[in-house]
Amino acid sequence: MLYVCIPTHNEAETIGLLLWRIRKVFQEYPREYEVLVYDDASSDSTREVLQPYERALPLTLIGGQERVGYARGVEALLREASKRTNYPRRDAVIVMQGDFSDRPEHIPDLVKRFEGGADVVVGEQTLPADAPEAERRLRRYLSWLPRVWMLRNAVTVPGASDPWSGYRLMRITVVRDVLRSMERSPVRAESTLQANLEMLRTTFPHARRIESVQVTPRFDLRPRASRRLEAWPQAWALAKAAWAVRKQPLEPRPAPPARTRPA
Repeated sequence: MLYVCIPTHNEAETIGLLLWRIRKVFQEYPREYEVLVYDDASSDSTREVLQPYERALPLTLIGGQERVGYARGVEALLREASKRTNYPRRDAVIVMQGDFSDRPEHIPDLVKRFEGGADVVVGEQTLPADAPEAERRLRRYLSWLPRVWMLRNAVTVPGASDPWSGYRLMRITVVRDVLRSMERSPVRAESTLQANLEMLRTTFPHARRIESVQVTPRFDLRPRASRRLEAWPQAWALAKAAWAVRKQPLEPRPAPPARTRPA
């Protein structure tokens, strides 16, 4: 089973189209799937738009009236998927954005790597030719951060060439380990990009194999004013967050159990 997890806040203009594109992908690439949507106290008609789709798709809508933010919304989706699965080693979650910037057509690429043995697959974003200039500037600024020696360890994760991307697949056994870690050290980042990075760093010790696949986001269906990006302030905030944790190394993966020869 694949659990497609979508955190949303005021996505009424895009969420319906996204759901139908997901449905089309799974018609052409048949796998068992469920869609889980977390509505983070939307003030537009997101919830009303979603309701008819609950009858047409394997869709479950969760969320409440209190705004909790992106990181806690993703955590709630992971907990819901973990609770539903009967086969945590065989099942996976796919986290993607509700604004249609993450293309459902890339789902088969993520799943193929998972079926090949990867525990985590991260979508490495390659900007299209029509990407807004602010997105291009932000990506340039982010590419500089790992070159700063003092920040390198805070903004890199082995196996993930784009640790800022939130478009990712995770095996549910790994998800359960991550959720236990988050009970001790919750991800509190307000920025979506910073939350994606922190969650992936939390994931690293629990994943035997992390891989990346190239994905191409789209930006032509982002009608909301809150999607307007100010590249330098966001990059500066991410750099300050990295500076604050620069002395916290990635928690190492536990060594595999030693094999003993039969007597």
